[in-house]
Amino acid sequence: MKLITLNLQNFRNYTEEKFVFDPSVNLICGENGQGKTNLLEAVAALSTMRLFRTAQKREGLRFDADFAKILAEVEAQHRDFSLDLRFSRVKPMEIYKNGVRQKRQSDVQGLFKTVLFCPEDLSLVRQGAAARRRFLDTALCQLRPNYARCLEEYHRLHEHKIRILRDSEQNPSLLSLWEDFSLRMAKFGAHIIRYRAYYCKKLLAASAELHRAIAPQEELSGEYQTVKTVTDPFATASVIEQQLIEHVLSHKTAEIKARSCLSGPHKDDLVMLLNGRSASAYGSQGQVRTCTLSLKLAERELFNGEDGEYPVLLLDDVLSELDRRRQDFVLNHISGGQVLITCCEDGISEKLHAGAVFPIENGKII
Repeated sequence: MKLITLNLQNFRNYTEEKFVFDPSVNLICGENGQGKTNLLEAVAALSTMRLFRTAQKREGLRFDADFAKILAEVEAQHRDFSLDLRFSRVKPMEIYKNGVRQKRQSDVQGLFKTVLFCPEDLSLVRQGAAARRRFLDTALCQLRPNYARCLEEYHRLHEHKIRILRDSEQNPSLLSLWEDFSLRMAKFGAHIIRYRAYYCKKLLAASAELHRAIAPQEELSGEYQTVKTVTDPFATASVIEQQLIEHVLSHKTAEIKARSCLSGPHKDDLVMLLNGRSASAYGSQGQVRTCTLSLKLAERELFNGEDGEYPVLLLDDVLSELDRRRQDFVLNHISGGQVLITCCEDGISEKLHAGAVFPIENGKII
């Protein structure tokens, strides 16, 4: 899987710029605030159909622009095709594949796959459950188009149900809709739980193996946590759905009182353990970073195992945040696929054996 060319127009601080990438390691260098992360954000959007630094796609536009475009030529599964994302201040993002507009983002999500690793991810293990759910969802939406559709519908139902609960104090008749939305959420939630359970099983096995390579004296493991009434997250969707329904019906009074959805896959978590103890609560900063490195590199390996080719790896100034031992660990595990790495350090090109170097200043290649 490769990114061949990338054209940015009015995206973030780029007015208009074209990049032609090397199939191996590409170094994007420059001072802070010049547009290095903006470039990686554009590449990541080609696989996830969202901007990783904001939920509002219009924020990807230059301050003085009304439209923006990310246009790329990519190679995946030994085929070349184009992806075109168009942003506007007045209408939703439009997506084109080979010049043909796509009806749903899930139709193209994951055709071109990326794994992003940025400094904020180094605290993934210690962050709240929402960050780890986002980590799982980003990967699964690329791997399983049906998961992306289930997740999109679940989120839509969840937002509607929240509005029903919050507005019910002023309009009690809205509560007549509570059961219908709860049952529909259970249907889609069951599929989400199954997908997450199977993915977490593979992810934890792969990350534990990688972790042993850098910290052989420690055992990395983890636990996928979902609704407590779900006795087996690997059961059929119909079985999980019934267990979710039983749970939500038993909490109807509590939900109405709290005006919030109290349970469901929107509360799931992936808890990481070191030698059987919580890595978040008991792990040192170095141990937590090693756990995160293992998870991120395991994600890349799973993508390769699924497709037979590595996703494009996006490393956003990660090396400067790591000590020498962990730097070497990352560098020793990024061969075999295309890499885009941003860095402020001088002399890093030789160490990375970069095939192409892009010095960036104020949204331009210099």
